[in-house]
Amino acid sequence: MAPPVRVRRLTQQEGQKLQRTVRRGSTSSVRFRRAMMLLASAGGSTVPVIARLVQAHEDSVRDVIHHFDEIGLACLNPQWAGGSPRLLRSDDEDFVVPTATTRPTVLGKSFTRWSVRKLVDHLRRNIARPVRIGREALRCLLARRGITFQRTKPRKEALDPAFDAKLERVEYAVNERPDRTFTFDEFGPLGIRPTAGSCWTEQSRLDRQSATYRRTHGITYFHGCYSVGDDKLWGVNRRRKGTDHTWGALRSIRAASPDGAPIYVVLDSLSAYLNWKIRRWAAKNKVELCFMPTYASWANPIGARFGPLRQFTLANSNHPNHTVQTRALHAYLRWWNQNTRHPDVLAAQRRERARISSEKGIRCGGRLLQTAA
Repeated sequence: MAPPVRVRRLTQQEGQKLQRTVRRGSTSSVRFRRAMMLLASAGGSTVPVIARLVQAHEDSVRDVIHHFDEIGLACLNPQWAGGSPRLLRSDDEDFVVPTATTRPTVLGKSFTRWSVRKLVDHLRRNIARPVRIGREALRCLLARRGITFQRTKPRKEALDPAFDAKLERVEYAVNERPDRTFTFDEFGPLGIRPTAGSCWTEQSRLDRQSATYRRTHGITYFHGCYSVGDDKLWGVNRRRKGTDHTWGALRSIRAASPDGAPIYVVLDSLSAYLNWKIRRWAAKNKVELCFMPTYASWANPIGARFGPLRQFTLANSNHPNHTVQTRALHAYLRWWNQNTRHPDVLAAQRRERARISSEKGIRCGGRLLQTAA
């Protein structure tokens, strides 16, 4: 029997690029869906599950995975046919791209970044090698070469010396022992405030939310537990994070598998989870804690399940207090556990991958990119 089709192990930079595409969205629906396919496959989902998740044919999912294994992130770009003949030579393009990625101050300009108009004007007025190109042609050229306009920000490096070992252990638990694997994470903070969303309404009578409010109710955190094999999610709302609440969640996970056999629990490396009491209890009760390294939240399968909670209990809501908010959240959990394959749930999980950690990571079991010496 042939092994299931899965994406190859991602580098850290590839995982970061995919998560940014999914988290922030994309002007191209093709890029968004293909990135979703790759991230879902990297997280251990099978081809049939991914096909239902993105509403695509299974063969299309397999083609994207194979194409990524061959050419990398270039497979995200749609190959549109047609159009007028190209007027720029390849050597012109090779000159434009380095110019666009060079800081204007290095070239003697008085500004720190290029706009499209400024870059077009500079290329046309360049004495050494003038290049006549329009703004739209320049945008297409830069997009084709993978050059995008982005905000600069600090680089987050995974400095955990056991990065590979931890992710490989998580991958083993999720993919090889799903019936014995549970995950735990915290969702929040959850405040009491009007939250924008979307709903059906008459065009001339929009449903408005209040823009002014007072934060007089504090915050809560949803301590969520997820069974990978059963695809069930449960949890409880707490006023704070802490070792005692984490311990209570782990005991509920152990109670969900009362046969006494060893189980795996995937969770991040928050200090509240590393307490010696929790470790001693886990060893005594045959619970193996699979800690994820820093900047690897994408490896936790529970992350995508928090999307429906945000979309269907918080978005487009104005709960008066935490009691009402908690009741709404748990009412939806009861419905969700009975309808895990509902199209709305699958769509919400697909969108949630746009919110799984701002740092862009790699898939479960991924490796760091080896920099050249």
